[in-house]
Amino acid sequence: MSTDPRRPTPIPLTVLTGFLGAGKTTLLNRWLTDPALADTVVIVNEFGEIGLDHLLIETVDDGMILLGAGCLCCTVRGDLINTLEDLLRKRDNGRISPFRRVVIETTGLADPAPILHALIYHPYLSLRFGLQGVVTVIDAVNGQSTLDAHGEARRQAAVADHLILTKADLPGATPDALSARLSALNPGASIHGPDVPAERLLGGLFGLDGKGEDVRAWLGQASDHAPDHHHDHGHGHHGHHHHDVNRHDAAIRAFHLTSDVPVPRPAFEMFLDLVRSAHGPKLLRLKGLVALADDPERPVVVHGVQHVVHAPTTLPAWPDADRRSRLVMIVHDLDPDFVRRIWDAFLGKPAIDTPDRAALTDNPLAIPGG
Repeated sequence: MSTDPRRPTPIPLTVLTGFLGAGKTTLLNRWLTDPALADTVVIVNEFGEIGLDHLLIETVDDGMILLGAGCLCCTVRGDLINTLEDLLRKRDNGRISPFRRVVIETTGLADPAPILHALIYHPYLSLRFGLQGVVTVIDAVNGQSTLDAHGEARRQAAVADHLILTKADLPGATPDALSARLSALNPGASIHGPDVPAERLLGGLFGLDGKGEDVRAWLGQASDHAPDHHHDHGHGHHGHHHHDVNRHDAAIRAFHLTSDVPVPRPAFEMFLDLVRSAHGPKLLRLKGLVALADDPERPVVVHGVQHVVHAPTTLPAWPDADRRSRLVMIVHDLDPDFVRRIWDAFLGKPAIDTPDRAALTDNPLAIPGG
């Protein structure tokens, strides 16, 4: 706490991270109902990344919205440093109500080291914000394979003060083995289930005690890279996906599937089943809204990660004026054009020949270069 009357007391700040589909959205939405997070600003990399529709109350300012429980949310327009500085100016000038806490939710493929470096070493931000810790969400079903395949996931786990294991009740989950691996990777972190109270995660101060030497090296290397340096955060989030995702690994691609006409339910279910069963390990993230032909006025929301595609849920109405079916997919080592051809085939588009199931699963395009 600051003892200099001329210096404001640092504002507590927590970084929430975790790989694609680990469950950050669910955890954050639950946090926002907790009185402990009243008067909180939530910074997300992409508008709509978390399920805000049921929390949205009113627009406060350009790029900012008011959530339930006295929370504000803003999107990253430039780099993170600019966003935080702009947030402080609005607070200091009385353009927004004083907030008591900030939570930064990173994108699923984010390397947290540049973000932490800025918060710890930036001459102004380090005075105005107190980094209370890093909370990393880990999927107990896919966590082992994700740690094996993605350096970002290992870094997210290694820098954490708290590790949250989700989906431990699903088939294929290995929470005990995953906990043992995480304890070896980051012996200083506490491991919790998803129902841990928010106040247990949002206190204290971030530190390097108990973290491996790799973490210190990563933070040192991060001094050469401004947070989100490669990003172009405009009003449209589609461009953000391409800049953020594809800079990490040339084999990782983000793309969209759309349909202007309602999708037959059997075709949609077969598409999901084929992609999940034949290419599950390469499906890093699937999410979207779909208009089904038998009930087009009530879209279904679909979420999936690798082999796990959750049962779609039905909304009572469309959340916006766009009534198209929209799926966002993030894949690893899988040709987006190949997936688009599968989608078009199940929709019965006449521009292409409809391949049979064997061709779709055995086509060499399923493994680029293979």
